[in-house]
Amino acid sequence: MLFDFDKFEFTALAQDAQRTAIQDAHGSTSWQALHDAVDAWVAAATAAGARADEPLVIIGHKEAAFVVAMVGCLRLGVPFVPIDVINPQARVQRITDLVQATLRYNTQTQRFEATGHAPQPLAQKGVAYIMFTSGSTGDPKGVQIGRESMGLFASWVRDCLRLDPAPVFMDQMLFSFDFSLLNWMGALNCAGTVVLCSRELIEDRAAFARYLRDARISVWASTPSFLRQQMLEDTFNAEHLPDLKMFVFGAESLIPTMAEALWDRFPHVRMVNSYGPTEATCSTTWVEIDPVMRAAAPLPFPIGRAKPYADVFIEEGEICIAGDHVMRGYLNRPDLNETRMFTRNGKRGYRSGDQGDMDEHGLVTFRGRKDDQIKLHGYRIELAEVDAALALLPGIRAGSTIALKRPDGIIVRMIGFVEPDHSGPPGLHAPTGELADWKAILARKVPTYMIPSELLVCHGFPISQTEKADRKQLEQMYRDSRTPRKPEPASTHSSGQTA
Repeated sequence: MLFDFDKFEFTALAQDAQRTAIQDAHGSTSWQALHDAVDAWVAAATAAGARADEPLVIIGHKEAAFVVAMVGCLRLGVPFVPIDVINPQARVQRITDLVQATLRYNTQTQRFEATGHAPQPLAQKGVAYIMFTSGSTGDPKGVQIGRESMGLFASWVRDCLRLDPAPVFMDQMLFSFDFSLLNWMGALNCAGTVVLCSRELIEDRAAFARYLRDARISVWASTPSFLRQQMLEDTFNAEHLPDLKMFVFGAESLIPTMAEALWDRFPHVRMVNSYGPTEATCSTTWVEIDPVMRAAAPLPFPIGRAKPYADVFIEEGEICIAGDHVMRGYLNRPDLNETRMFTRNGKRGYRSGDQGDMDEHGLVTFRGRKDDQIKLHGYRIELAEVDAALALLPGIRAGSTIALKRPDGIIVRMIGFVEPDHSGPPGLHAPTGELADWKAILARKVPTYMIPSELLVCHGFPISQTEKADRKQLEQMYRDSRTPRKPEPASTHSSGQTA
């Protein structure tokens, strides 16, 4: 059995109906049980008032019921709006208000909740889901993805990745992070299994490793940041995860030192690098790192070539994307749609805000965000380029850079952070040992104006909800470490006497 993302229905109903479709902390759900649960959910949602083209908010975490609800929405033509319970109630309410959802479905209580909003269909018809990303004004932006985009994305997983039959996908990413589409859609479209991993499980690394081993995962999709956390455990290797066949990376740059460290532990694993904003249905370019590219070890690895259904080009240094997989526009944001969207050869287009270049073979390399470009002492600097240079320091697996500003917004200096390839104490620490001469080492790799004024060691970068190294948290850690602590109040004595 599998789920067809072109027709939005289960097919091959008689085949392997008892095989596991979803594994979560509560147990396994067979394909037949998933089919029946979706039927039941569709009936309950219809009775509760769910209607085609009217958004429905789904709130929960990594429960099988979350997948059931998303598939049920696709069956009904109801645009789903995934929100994780990690979000504060104020954000949940704000998103509910922005989409004017009449219903919320809680996957942990498995109940529908009326919101008080009157039914209001979207202006855009045939929207599959709306995902919210952070907005520069502080208000989240709703990205509307059409139903046609889901079939295109599923076809890439099925036809291009060359997966084994019935692949088993590890899925620890929040459902409100579009990268998670690769896991649950890939599993359902390929008659496989999606293994849901909760935050609580991931925090217990030993239990997490056993869970993945027992589930026999074969596909691991994540950001490099999340993977680096797992590599702090010596048991994260092919011996303990013998069924793992492929890593798929996205959302951050992949560097050769990271890839080689992985191949040391998983010598025969395949490695795919991918790229794509939420506005282009999770990813739009991809490349498998073959022996030739591995030997060349470009810094960073390219993010790949356009998928079969995508048109990717560079315009004034910016990565631009066109095709039927591009969003239907930001929800109720004509101002953004006017500046970020365009039409090319009759297809929707999107200006990504990412910088990159393309070689004569169509291979794209990511060069940082336009909004991560800074100007320091007259020089324009890409923070991503400094990050990549820091990652080449001895014994280091990743680098990240922040720019410190004065109150008037002028950037005064850069601070570099490095994550070692071994575990260590929490907090920020001065570089020692091989890193003692870090400035001289960097001077052999980048111009002097790109060398941070200070370097700090951090065992395990803080990561955002989308599992990228979080520059804001690193900056806060730095500021906290430089804030003098108030002295403890003097103790008092009952006698009231002094010596």
